[in-house]
Amino acid sequence: MQQKVPAWKKTAVATVALSMLAGSATGLVASAKEHGNNEGNHGKSKHDKQGDKFSKNVKVNYRLDFNDLNEKQWKWAYQEIIRLVAQGVFKGYDDGSFKPNNKITRLETIVAAVRLLGLEAEAQKPENMNATLNFKDFDQLKSKNPQAVGYVKIALANDLFNENDTTIQGDKPATRLWASVLLVKAMKLEAEAQAKMDTQLPFRDSNEVPAGSVGYVAVAIDKGLVAGYSDNSFQPNKPVSRAELAAILARLGVQLPGQENNNGALTGVVQVNANGTITVKKSDNTTVNFTLNSDVFIFRNGVKVPVSALQVGDELSIRISQGQVIFIEVTKQGQPTTPVTQLNDTGRVSSFTLNSQNKLATLSITKDVNGTATTIVYNVDANVTITGGSGVLAPNLIVVVAGENNVVKSIQIQP
Repeated sequence: MQQKVPAWKKTAVATVALSMLAGSATGLVASAKEHGNNEGNHGKSKHDKQGDKFSKNVKVNYRLDFNDLNEKQWKWAYQEIIRLVAQGVFKGYDDGSFKPNNKITRLETIVAAVRLLGLEAEAQKPENMNATLNFKDFDQLKSKNPQAVGYVKIALANDLFNENDTTIQGDKPATRLWASVLLVKAMKLEAEAQAKMDTQLPFRDSNEVPAGSVGYVAVAIDKGLVAGYSDNSFQPNKPVSRAELAAILARLGVQLPGQENNNGALTGVVQVNANGTITVKKSDNTTVNFTLNSDVFIFRNGVKVPVSALQVGDELSIRISQGQVIFIEVTKQGQPTTPVTQLNDTGRVSSFTLNSQNKLATLSITKDVNGTATTIVYNVDANVTITGGSGVLAPNLIVVVAGENNVVKSIQIQP
């Protein structure tokens, strides 16, 4: 029997459903015939089909510079789309496009859910790819999309179907209502939904929500997982798009647990950034060096930036494909560091002041600068050391002062 995912992946199931509320999580399911020999290519495709992968033996070539994704035009979803492509949840089309406005089907969403949970390898095992499922339209699925059988089996084993579902209806659009109900079921909130079946939904089109789904929509709203539109509508039958998925992920800050090796993800903190190479310290205090190509996608503060923009102390999420870094996202910006300027100066003591604790606070020295007597005032560190002479400062003594950033930390009295 297919084993269910552990508790943390149950949470991720909810993440998947959240994604569905706003659009395709990708994994467009096209038939083997449609894909032909264009899988993995990003040039022109006669049929304009998506370069999706179902065979574990096929190398995946990720493309992140889609010709129909303009960073300015799609600012509200651009970073999230690229992140999910790098993660392997989304795939681009053979013609180099992403088609952000494309609506998604239920089957496409199921495939995406399995990918987002990190269960694609499980779905591609022969025993799952060759499974026979008891849906009335299973023969249709197997005939049209045989590569998706394993994904459907894994989704079924992980509660992404209603126990009363008799059909897959894979070609039907993934609507807001369908996704909302699925979300609540995936979060194991069915009992709460049943208790809210008498809720009066606050939307002008609430009569379009079936009575048996009202509680599920109410729970989804209560949990802040879905909301209505500005015109006070819910639009339960509205299909969702690929770009809308990215938007909901951004709004809710949804991320899978930060485990290294999860679909090639690595997290760490920048230690060095020089000459196109970064050194990252991982959570186990080991360091990794990466030489980055100029075409790597890097997002910092929500904007695509060059490698040089990465700062020491930045916390990163890194996606690696086939041994190459393809995506870096700064999840937390490092604190700006003040450059250290060494201080080393010589002059004659002009004056000095003491603070309330009777400790040296400032020191003024006079020296010759281009033939002109110039007085410079320095702040003095509370733990300054004084050596040489009698160890006591006095006017007209010649001193050598040293420190950092114009703060004196040591004073040496000259003979």
